[in-house]
Amino acid sequence: MGTSKFEIADYLESKEMIAAYLNTVLEEGDSSDVVNAIGHIAKAIGMTKIAEETGMSRPSLYKALSDGAKPQFSTIMKVLKAIGGQIQVNPISA
Repeated sequence: MGTSKFEIADYLESKEMIAAYLNTVLEEGDSSDVVNAIGHIAKAIGMTKIAEETGMSRPSLYKALSDGAKPQFSTIMKVLKAIGGQIQVNPISA
């Protein structure tokens, strides 16, 4: 009996699930985790659709959002907008 690799993108089925996932990673992860999470979300929505909305090519998106990548902030902002997200800053409780 074989096993298959777990793909979080297969479970990101709604905007609410996507937002909860990304917010959790933003709270608990580091910058690499955030880039990976945005990549998972882009895969869940569809890289072709994200490429069209960002004006980037699919290969460029895959490269920018791959494990260990360090994309430019402008790329992250384009992808966040395309996936329907935004960055919001809240004060940290003391």
